Amino acid sequence: MNRRNVFGFGLASVMVLTLGLPSLSVRAQGKYPERAIRLVVPFAAGGGTDIMGRRFANKVTPVLGQNVFVENRGGAGGTIGTAEVARAKPDGYTLLVGTSSTHAINPSAMENLPYDPVKDFAPVAVLGIIPMVVAVHPSVPAKTLRALVARVKASPGTFSYGSAGMGSINHLTGELFKKQAGGLDIVHVPYKGAGAALVDLIAGQIPLAMVTVSSATVHHRSGKVRVLATFGEKRSNAAPDIPTAVELGVPGMLAYTFNVILAPAGTPKPVIEQLHKATMKVMSDAAFRKDLEGLSIDPVTDSNPEKAIRFIKEELAKWAPIIKATGTKAQ
Repeated sequence: MNRRNVFGFGLASVMVLTLGLPSLSVRAQGKYPERAIRLVVPFAAGGGTDIMGRRFANKVTPVLGQNVFVENRGGAGGTIGTAEVARAKPDGYTLLVGTSSTHAINPSAMENLPYDPVKDFAPVAVLGIIPMVVAVHPSVPAKTLRALVARVKASPGTFSYGSAGMGSINHLTGELFKKQAGGLDIVHVPYKGAGAALVDLIAGQIPLAMVTVSSATVHHRSGKVRVLATFGEKRSNAAPDIPTAVELGVPGMLAYTFNVILAPAGTPKPVIEQLHKATMKVMSDAAFRKDLEGLSIDPVTDSNPEKAIRFIKEELAKWAPIIKATGTKAQ
């Protein structure tokens, strides 16, 4: 019997069709990205995370060849927008700007969190950090961090520090500082926002405050407050003249806010790799880095998915015991 008559085609045709299957499959999957990408900022418009997200979106759009648009999904300390991304289709068309709140503090400070900060996400890269600082009113005699620690130890319970509220990164920074500096006795004074704490610090109503380097440096330069140390791994680009706490003898005193780009868990590895490549191209742009530094953000130019997930795990491990010890609940 002639095989051509039974099947309608010969062996050569079979080989051509078989060899063509992989290319057909690739074409069926499509090229990423083929349409606009949604970048969720889990906070209201106008804040630091929103500004960072929008500037990144503007820069990465031409690199990817598709519009990257920001969508603000604020509420519940960032958990609403974050959970939405965790549940989104893992196809690379929904991304998140994660922060210290969503991926370092809320997981330990909130009950029944609607997402897992590690299992539910595929990190792309950390974009930047904003170090926290300890600032004092000029009337405080201590001119250095070492002198401040000595004074607090000599008069336990007589000093207080202001923060942005219970469970804020400012509050946790203060509690970490007390621990790392040798068990200091400093009273926490929670405010409804970091701005209110800074106003009272400038007015001399409180002697200390834990704030971001971005909010403190302008007042430090004018002499309204005195920043004694920054809490980054290295000196901040926004204040290169101010030493870090680690330099000054307080080991492990690392506290900062951060921004990290994440996709939903299960996003294909080639898509993550393409997003990472595009992100690194943006971060290699000197003008963009200068733009971030103008916002007191220290750019991270060597991040990748592996480093980003390790960074998140380290932040979780750092804050969890502080949150537990203080009984902190996120607001």
